[in-house]
Amino acid sequence: MQNNRISKGWGAVLIVMLLLLLDQVLKIWVKTHMQLHESIEITSWFYIYFTENPGMAFGMEVISKLFLSVFRIVAVLFIGYYLYKIVKQNYGFGFIACISLVFAGAIGNIIDSVFYGVIFDHSYGQVATFMPAGGGYDTWLHGKVVDMFYFPLIETVLPEWLPIWGGKEFVFFRPIFNLADSAICVGVFFLLIFYRHTLSESLSKEDKKDVE
Repeated sequence: MQNNRISKGWGAVLIVMLLLLLDQVLKIWVKTHMQLHESIEITSWFYIYFTENPGMAFGMEVISKLFLSVFRIVAVLFIGYYLYKIVKQNYGFGFIACISLVFAGAIGNIIDSVFYGVIFDHSYGQVATFMPAGGGYDTWLHGKVVDMFYFPLIETVLPEWLPIWGGKEFVFFRPIFNLADSAICVGVFFLLIFYRHTLSESLSKEDKKDVE
């Protein structure tokens, strides 16, 4: 039993470390090789398109950047503690892997928010420099998240007879995202499809312990 928990724990660590490494290597390469809004066509439906997300999902800025960064850190600490608990309680590795994906993705984007404003200069009309002599483009906790995956699977113009949107350009899939976002989405998707009962059960146990 003890060896089983240890192996699951190392499996979770491997998932988190591998995803973080790939996520940050890709982001740093894009940041130091491309200007903002520059794109590289891989196929007609897949581009590496460099953009930066200054706020929440899809670039929405509805709360201050500092509050968002602190909130993300608190959320990651909670997820990390939860991951530690389910490994210790010897839950199935599939469930542990899903939480590990979410944890790794959240950390990946936090790294951008916390550090990138300090260690890079801006990317407007230039390729950013790592650790520039003149300092970064912002302060600690105010960095922008680097996004680069763009999948315009369908690009068309909507029929004129459609109300409101008629004659306008339509792109599916429009959002631009990164590997960390993908890890979170995949982890949450599999949790909801395959481990919804396990997630609910584990959270209920934690609530009961808090009451006791």
